[in-house]
Amino acid sequence: MKNYFLRHFQTLFFSLGQLWSTPIATLMTVAVLAITLALPAGLFIVLENAQQASGAIEDSAQISVFLKKSVSESSAKSISQNLARHADIERTRYISAKEALAEFKKYSGFGDAIKAMKKNPLPAVIIVTPKQNAASPASLANLLATIKKNDRVELAQLDLKWVKRLSAFLVLAKRGVWLLAVLLGLGVVLTIGNTIRLAVTNRRSEIEITKLVGGTNAFIRRPFLYSGLIQGLLGSFGAWLLVQGGLLVIAEPMSQLTSLYASQLQIRGLDGSQTGLLLLIGASLGWLGSRLAVGRHLREINPT
Repeated sequence: MKNYFLRHFQTLFFSLGQLWSTPIATLMTVAVLAITLALPAGLFIVLENAQQASGAIEDSAQISVFLKKSVSESSAKSISQNLARHADIERTRYISAKEALAEFKKYSGFGDAIKAMKKNPLPAVIIVTPKQNAASPASLANLLATIKKNDRVELAQLDLKWVKRLSAFLVLAKRGVWLLAVLLGLGVVLTIGNTIRLAVTNRRSEIEITKLVGGTNAFIRRPFLYSGLIQGLLGSFGAWLLVQGGLLVIAEPMSQLTSLYASQLQIRGLDGSQTGLLLLIGASLGWLGSRLAVGRHLREINPT
């Protein structure tokens, strides 16, 4: 067992030496891999920050429940408390008719016109915030229908079209990122495969001699597999640097933009688990591309 791991360490350092001996070619390959892997990783981060900027669906999809004018304030508060106990509702906020009128005077710009009215035309309102697991369009539609069944409710309003559009856009964007990631992952495999093919061709004579003296395909293949794995790992690390560097470039102007809207948005980069996954994917794709290329070309080399 000790000799097994020792041979693998020797092969690893041999592969590193081979890559170091051709720094320009290695750097160009790693740069291509870094850019290729940075595209889906960057889009993934952009999507996450876009979701954060637009707010979670459950916070945006609030139901405004307008009560009938005949409902007393005590009954209205009771309705709000009953709704808060619903399984699909996170919280409720009761706004009395007086509070609604005060807010309307403050923000509408029609304060003088409102003062001329003898009676308050605004009803009491209950703002309902659904739970996260009930924020899908179908669940919101069912919750809205349930609220409307209350005979003391004049109107329950929710812009379901906007919620459906946002939900559909997020699903489409996520699938688009995954599709792009698969296609670019295939590009990484082909890039590594082509690099390894050239390496096998350049070392054809060496491989033939190794086979003549009894070297197995597994023994010959091992340094090429390590070479592909190392290049994939370096490429994914380069992709991480590109993504994090890009976020640093846009952090200041984005902070200035969000401050104009009184937002405290903080741009998030790749966290530890996401970084680990990116490195694992890069190394795996490098190994796979190398495995496919070297296996095919080794079968074609038959020394006589």
